Amino acid sequence: MSQPTSQPTFPFAPQPPLTATASYQALEEHAVEAEDWQLRSLFAADAGRFPGLTVDAAGLFLDYSKNRLDARTMALLTALARERGVEAQRDAMFAGARINTTENRAVLHTALRAPRASALVVDGQDVSADVHAVLERVRAFTEAVRGGAWLGHSGKPITDIVNIGIGGSDLGPKMVCLALRQYAHPRLAMHFVSNVDGHDMDAALARVDPETTLFIVASKTFTTTETMMNAQTARAWFLQHAPESALARHFVAVSTNTEAIRQFGIDPANMFPFWDWVGGRYSVWSAIGLSVALCVGFGYFQDLLAGAHAMDTHFKEAPLEQNMPALLALVGFWNRQFLGCGSVSIAPYHQDLSRFPAYLQQLDMESNGKRVTKSGAPVDTPTCPVIWGDCGTNGQHAYFQLLHQGTDVTPIDFIAALRPAHEYANHHAALLANCFAQSEAFMKGKTLDEVRADLQAQGLSLANIERLAPHKTFPGNRPSNTILMEYLTPYTLGALIALYEHKTFVQGVLWDVNSFDQWGVELGKVLAKRIESELTGSALPELHDSSTNGLIAMAKAAV
Repeated sequence: MSQPTSQPTFPFAPQPPLTATASYQALEEHAVEAEDWQLRSLFAADAGRFPGLTVDAAGLFLDYSKNRLDARTMALLTALARERGVEAQRDAMFAGARINTTENRAVLHTALRAPRASALVVDGQDVSADVHAVLERVRAFTEAVRGGAWLGHSGKPITDIVNIGIGGSDLGPKMVCLALRQYAHPRLAMHFVSNVDGHDMDAALARVDPETTLFIVASKTFTTTETMMNAQTARAWFLQHAPESALARHFVAVSTNTEAIRQFGIDPANMFPFWDWVGGRYSVWSAIGLSVALCVGFGYFQDLLAGAHAMDTHFKEAPLEQNMPALLALVGFWNRQFLGCGSVSIAPYHQDLSRFPAYLQQLDMESNGKRVTKSGAPVDTPTCPVIWGDCGTNGQHAYFQLLHQGTDVTPIDFIAALRPAHEYANHHAALLANCFAQSEAFMKGKTLDEVRADLQAQGLSLANIERLAPHKTFPGNRPSNTILMEYLTPYTLGALIALYEHKTFVQGVLWDVNSFDQWGVELGKVLAKRIESELTGSALPELHDSSTNGLIAMAKAAV
């Protein structure tokens, strides 16, 4: 990560402390009133609750009615969003203002999916022209590989693609390729290596043939420690089977460091650049998505971009009261700040979205896992919740027990497609039944009286009823959102990812944190380099704490 080069040019004055704002204080008063609300009662009292607390956008449907809030809550939350400048800061982001203040950078992942005709000039540079020039190179390359024109050094077509990256250079492409497996090229097998643990690379190399494998090395600077260690290992493995002159047929780079890739053996013609205004966790839309385009084809990759752009347009144009990303953010903010919910569980009821919770972990927690505001002052409220989850129905038989009856309240985002991409209709009916039933169960719960009545109907004795009833009682009143789409397609997946990107942005504005840097990643990397040199014997041991010294000694003794 580069250091800021000059004074930030972001045009907004420092925000006052969140708790000092009139809107936040009004919400605090309202939260006292809402403390004892029961979702059962809210639904019973308002026949229009469902249509009043739902919204459609870009092929997605959001139902946020199963949250402990009402129209007054939402009015107060949107007032807070306006007081914190969400709309103005949104417009600044889309216009190319340097809203990443600690690195003095624009934040333009939205420009990566804008149509060719969109004109955006930042610092005298035509961003749209640059983006589409790279996309054209991606198109030509992917068509050559997929069509069989691009051959390995021995004249065979490519059968396996190994993407070597880490963080956003891995999580995004891996998640999307898995989510869109129905669209994948039948000849091409996708593999992803990110972990510096050699077991990751060992497993990937065991599955591929050097004559028919294409490696993508994704590192903007071509210096990322983990990525370059894995890339050098892959290079050495390849050269055990082929001459050095063959490297250019089997390695390409997503990078901007021409000299480094040339020294590695990659032809600069096969370098696909991106820009410093693209953060890693927002980069799947860029050349980082090269593996996605290879997997599903450039046409479907364009559909992914189009879905995200449709959500961008909605986010830019819809008033906050009907703005899906803003509403999702405000509901989450309410649950975090006023209901004390320290985590959010993501529950996609779609097996192909199995990596989506992991993707959102980086997106949300790396963006808003901050403790100081943009001006450097301590944040005066909790910020980003912990994001975690897994596919339904697997989660139901793992951690849903805690969500239903545990002592902490964890909001849940249910995500489902109304129609499947398979022909097993009975499976899909069962899947949706579970999804909708779980959201209802978290909302309603089961009272002690209801449990007693059930047990009595089963013929249990009074003693057994009283013994079992507390264990079978569900408190309910647990918040959830449900996000639906007709099918999981490249378009709807693009819209879904962009929805959560903009949700993260809105919450960052509310907390006044910089959602686009990640300095917390750096400290461990610096210390790791020092300790690695001690483990390999290239540096004298330093005086660490007794625990770290002891662990280093054990590792050296095991060599």
